[in-house]
Amino acid sequence: AVGSCRRRRLAPLNEDNGRFLLLAALIAAYLSAGATVFSALESPSEAAAQLRWNRTLHNFSRIFNISLPELRAFLRSYEAAMAAGIRVDALRPRWDFPGAFYFVGTVVSTIGFGMTTPATVAGKVFLIVYGLFGCAGTILFFNLFLERIISLLAFIMKACYERQLRRSGLLPPNFRKGPAVSGVGSLVGWKPSVYHVMLILGIFAIALSCCASAMYTAVEGWNYVDSLYYCFVTFSTIGFGDLVSNQNAVYQHQGLYRFGNFMFILMGVCCIYSLFNVISIVIKQILNWVLKKFECRCCPKCHKSNTRLSRRNAITPGARLRRHNVARDADGQYDSDTEGRRLSGEMISMRELTASSKVSLAILQKQLSETANGYPRNVCINTRQNGFSAGVGALAIMNNRLAETSDSR
Repeated sequence: AVGSCRRRRLAPLNEDNGRFLLLAALIAAYLSAGATVFSALESPSEAAAQLRWNRTLHNFSRIFNISLPELRAFLRSYEAAMAAGIRVDALRPRWDFPGAFYFVGTVVSTIGFGMTTPATVAGKVFLIVYGLFGCAGTILFFNLFLERIISLLAFIMKACYERQLRRSGLLPPNFRKGPAVSGVGSLVGWKPSVYHVMLILGIFAIALSCCASAMYTAVEGWNYVDSLYYCFVTFSTIGFGDLVSNQNAVYQHQGLYRFGNFMFILMGVCCIYSLFNVISIVIKQILNWVLKKFECRCCPKCHKSNTRLSRRNAITPGARLRRHNVARDADGQYDSDTEGRRLSGEMISMRELTASSKVSLAILQKQLSETANGYPRNVCINTRQNGFSAGVGALAIMNNRLAETSDSR
């Protein structure tokens, strides 16, 4: 039983890999469920529309005495004209400066409506180079926006938290920032709740979408549901292109509408991007909870054998190695004692016992130093980390600034 547990511990499926595989399985199931629902909802409508179109096509060919191959060739030319941006009704020019600016905005933000596409070879080649740097810079902008909006929310929520503590009498009126207060704990390391941040960002995204939808309903003539649908598709950078704003040739108060459309899209994309990242953190916590539920548990015999080993040796080789690694990472220098001779698999030499005592003394001295200097007591001892240990991009920002994520690591 002990050997099987050791083999399980040495298995390549660690927590990160397990979380990745679990998320991949959930995404596959989510995609399958979504495909099933949309197929059931939209397939009958598509079949009915195809039947109506075939009936209309044959009636038109019979009434006007036009052969079906000629009629289909004409319709293909019409589809090519639509792809080039030509419409029966008068529309705004696609490649004047405002239209081109609208196009590059949808490119770098990865919205990609598709109503305007470069037709020349030079334009397509330039788009590849332009989009490479433009999309990277825009993603960096979104991450910096996320960092600042989280910092702003943290500052506001911390001020509200301190005010609540003052009203309850747990903080003195002249308390600002400093060491811990008796009975309260230090507010230096206080972080906002990820659920509160998600709630605030969700409310702001809904309010922004409702205001933008009211504008699109009044100016574009869409119904309110279509306007909400357009806001979500655009702000989430899905960008189907079935509904596109600011495409008519003339609008009332055209300059003001173009500015409002640009600001709503910019603020909406930034807000939804931040909200998606917060939701992703919540999903990650759910995955961690599921992994703990499916955690490998040894058989009762193995538990009993581990209990006997722990009772016979207060300091086990595994515990000594873990403490030795922690102190070596904390202090940066520590002599290895792995060459110490062991008498058996469950006993350690005197050299190991001496080294473990030194480790405990080093940890105690470090904790006393941190307490004297006013640092939080839950500061991580393992300070030697590589550049990617805290995460990359938006996940790293959320882990460093929100409470549940940093505490769960």
